[in-house]
Amino acid sequence: MIDLTGKRALITGGSRGIGAAITKTLASMGADVAFTYQQASGKAQDVVGAVEQSGRRGVAIRADSANPADIARAVDETVSTLSGLDILVNSAAIGHTGTIADLDIDAFQSLMDINVRAPVLYAKAAIPHLGQGGRIITIGSALGERVPFPGITGYAMSKAALNSFTRGLSRELGPSGVTVNLVQPGATDTDANPANGEGADFQRSLTSLGRFAEPNDIANVVAFLASPAADIITGATITADGGAIA
Repeated sequence: MIDLTGKRALITGGSRGIGAAITKTLASMGADVAFTYQQASGKAQDVVGAVEQSGRRGVAIRADSANPADIARAVDETVSTLSGLDILVNSAAIGHTGTIADLDIDAFQSLMDINVRAPVLYAKAAIPHLGQGGRIITIGSALGERVPFPGITGYAMSKAALNSFTRGLSRELGPSGVTVNLVQPGATDTDANPANGEGADFQRSLTSLGRFAEPNDIANVVAFLASPAADIITGATITADGGAIA
């Protein structure tokens, strides 16, 4: 069993979906956790309650991932409240559909601010606090590897950028014993992309397993990468998509 006792983690976008599953899973394995949320205060408190039921400390931090000042404050608050930081999980993201011909420039900028710039700024703020055995884990998307239908070019671009970010940062932080990895989910059953939603059957048809992932499926991959069992893994991309890009 993975043991994260004594570890302190910050998960961005941890109040719902994959982020909430990661927050609760890391806590169930012994970590104290802080997580950010933007608007879903009720869901955030539910996650805190679940963490506390695991016997760990849970801290909900209201922060906008499009705001650099909020990002710096969230890391500072985590370090102050949990007395340090060992694991950063960049999970916060937004979706955007539409063709390049019909591009909404403001929406595209928001996509890049939250999906690309925020992980960079969270890492920048976290690095001074991460020591030997530290972890930076980012949630990308299998769409960063393959774009199987039109209308998602901007979103796929934003997730593809995380591959280079992960590889490059692993080179920078390797000498200090900090690992940096990327998890690429495929279709996952969340409020944003429910398994019974429009287009769900098509998404299932792309996979080898013929099903959506559950958020806990992705959280378990993150927990492994956060654990000592993954000490040798860095600069890596793990695609957890049921075989959609096989």
